[in-house]
Amino acid sequence: MSVIFEKVALIGLGLIASSMAHAMKRGEVAKEIAGYARTPETRATARKIGLCDVYDTAGECVQDADLVVLCVPIGAMASVMSEIRPHLKTGAVLSDVGSTKRAVIDAIGPHVPDGVHFVPGHPIAGTEYSGPESGFATLFDNKWFLLTPEPGTDPAVVQKLAEFWQALGSNVEEMEPDHHDLVLAVTSHAPHLIAYTMVGVADDLSRVTDSEVVKYSAAGFRDFTRIAASDPTMWRDVFLTNKDATLEILGRFTEELFALQRAIRTGDGDHLHDYFTRTRAIRRGIIEAGQDTAAPDFGRGGSGR
Repeated sequence: MSVIFEKVALIGLGLIASSMAHAMKRGEVAKEIAGYARTPETRATARKIGLCDVYDTAGECVQDADLVVLCVPIGAMASVMSEIRPHLKTGAVLSDVGSTKRAVIDAIGPHVPDGVHFVPGHPIAGTEYSGPESGFATLFDNKWFLLTPEPGTDPAVVQKLAEFWQALGSNVEEMEPDHHDLVLAVTSHAPHLIAYTMVGVADDLSRVTDSEVVKYSAAGFRDFTRIAASDPTMWRDVFLTNKDATLEILGRFTEELFALQRAIRTGDGDHLHDYFTRTRAIRRGIIEAGQDTAAPDFGRGGSGR
């Protein structure tokens, strides 16, 4: 596979950035991989495992980079942008991996220097793990990467970034930013909030002890706890920056939940059976699309990932 970008700079060295580094090495799609993390401890860990060329400032990291990818929580992107702005070279591509796109565009777009191409993006991939040691080269394989370029973006630049993510293993599509935020509110953001809530309910239910929750966890609750173990800073920022879409989906969820409560209360087995049959078909569609397997534990097969 040929080199797509000579130098790629990763700002933030968590799960996504470290997996990008491993996938870039696997595909030999970059000659130089530079990285920066806010804390000295994270930088030391990245150096220890030989993840990439680690720099002590974000400005040094992006110097002469052909592609710069912001892999930090959405709430930190504006401050990171102010730090790296003077150091971005003309012609560089600037992107990100944030879970909401309109907030990222609002935070970064006005501060992009002339001659730098800003193309927001979002890999639909992840685990509950974080940090530079959590990444692995196959994270993006057969997963979707959504590009959300603003009108007027150079199509050749968008195409080059698409080819980069395809080289990392992703399927790539373009999507309008606000539509992206609504889709992700359905497929990711609201489910995470519901998982956090269910784990919180178990924690608050005084008639059920902690030891019983741990010892007798059935598959459904175990899956909730896996989702609820995700990075709290990232998810705080996701909900604060995708407020409208998340609240819309939660409103619809509440209506559905009330309907199920009514069916259970009135003994309406037909409603419950029809509802579960319809939702089961969606699960089958996800498996048939290759986005998961029918195996237990989210198809992880005991790998820890």
